[in-house]
Amino acid sequence: MTDWISLAQDACGAARGYAEAARCTTAEIVAPSGKPEATLVEKHQRVVHGYAWIGTTVAALESCADWAARSHTAGRFGDVEELVLRIGFGEYLSQLVSAVPMSQNEYVRPGELGIEAAADALGDTPAVARLLADGNTAANRARLATLLAEGALPDETFDDETLDLIREQFRAFTADRIAPNAHAWHLADALIPIEVVQEMAELGVFGVCIAEEFGGLGLGKTAMCLVSEELSRGWICAGSLGTRSEIAGELIGENGTPEQKAKFLPRLADGSILPTAVFTEPDTGSDLASVRTRATRQGDGSWRIDGAKNWITHAARADLMTVLVRTDPGTPGYGGLSMLLAEKTRGTDADPFPDEGIDGSEIEVLGYRGMKEYAIGFDGFAVAGDGLLGGAEGQGFKQLMRTFEGARIQTAARAIGVGWNAFDLGLKYALERKQFGKNLLAFPRVSDKLALMVAELVMARELTYSAARHKDKGERCDIEAGMAKLLAARVAWANADNALQIHGGNGYALEYEISRVLCDARILNIFEGAGEIQAQVIGRGTLASQPAARA
Repeated sequence: MTDWISLAQDACGAARGYAEAARCTTAEIVAPSGKPEATLVEKHQRVVHGYAWIGTTVAALESCADWAARSHTAGRFGDVEELVLRIGFGEYLSQLVSAVPMSQNEYVRPGELGIEAAADALGDTPAVARLLADGNTAANRARLATLLAEGALPDETFDDETLDLIREQFRAFTADRIAPNAHAWHLADALIPIEVVQEMAELGVFGVCIAEEFGGLGLGKTAMCLVSEELSRGWICAGSLGTRSEIAGELIGENGTPEQKAKFLPRLADGSILPTAVFTEPDTGSDLASVRTRATRQGDGSWRIDGAKNWITHAARADLMTVLVRTDPGTPGYGGLSMLLAEKTRGTDADPFPDEGIDGSEIEVLGYRGMKEYAIGFDGFAVAGDGLLGGAEGQGFKQLMRTFEGARIQTAARAIGVGWNAFDLGLKYALERKQFGKNLLAFPRVSDKLALMVAELVMARELTYSAARHKDKGERCDIEAGMAKLLAARVAWANADNALQIHGGNGYALEYEISRVLCDARILNIFEGAGEIQAQVIGRGTLASQPAARA
């Protein structure tokens, strides 16, 4: 009997060597002196991003191999798990030796990085050659699709009683309270009902990572990912509500004064305060160093905010804003930025921004509804004197960067949930819809799509939870978080697009849920750092201090 897990592990070793070859050639191009040079990185952006995608693909293979080994050790590695492993490895190894997709029409090929010989060597490695030949085959995809149609799913157990119970609890809640209503809420472009938000608060959604001493669950990022995934499997809005509390909770928990922690964390945890993140500006996007919104200290010690912010989620209903502002206009770039904890009055439909000095206009969006997006203008908005996060000026960017790891991991988890939602809808339609006297699942191009959806979901899921485990250990994981978000966002979009294709013309009709899921999936590659930003972070971050010898 073939030991597919051992083959996968051997293939990972060969793939790591291939990624190292890519690193060496990329370093020669953009870091000739040992440190990436900004002008060269920009000039050769495609090479740097291609290298990042190669590294991400290899990391996904490693995470999937680890999942298979854990599953086997626990006695849960059955037919479905073996097929997922073989199909996933067959596909991603094939991409590595030929072309890794960076978007729908951008592929990085070995020749662009000068690693054709390394690609040939990878493909000739016995374990890789076997997986290329017997991994992602038509027979394997057909068999996996059949098992999925019978209700089988790949192993998702954590071997942790608490986490497994959390998954069970939130899957049941989502099935009962979110999934049956999500499409109607989406079509009405309505806020998620406040009573549902309160139910989520009672379940602990907003305090998953807040310390127990402040009324939270203190469970860490792995649990946060799990909650986000399950809620997003019903509707991305439900999974995203917790993101705002996650960002605010981590900002205050890691950087706040004792008084700020005591004041805000318990109320964030129990949902009595709903926060919003106010970072992006109309002309800055990901270029946070160019933030211009100004905060000026007043004679009484309070702060006055003036400026404009854009793409602010859940702004009207929020009670607390974490606002990135420039407190020192004389210090350019990141050094002049600070973070303010700005309390506001919760708005209503009739009066969304009742406080003096703040106004907002709704941005109508394709998907990601349920919280609403706003452009906000500040004109003398007052913030209490003790609202400076940590009581220190000039630390805003550093404080924010530390939260991006968790936020990006959570976004990857939301993408996994959206990807599963797309699969669920695609499989259901393929089983119910008949054409030419048989259901759609009987056609290979349909079953192929469904099989690859699940194989890629497992790859992205395991990469995401691997990043979360690093974060829970207190390890720096900006690269791992970026990789997880980069891959998971691509997989969610591919799954939504393919599930809509399975629906055919009906998928284009607003009455079908997959139309919503497609719109929701598209945002995942944009917010919390666009895919291009993730690739830039990964590429620059993983280049060694000295360029290695050419492979």
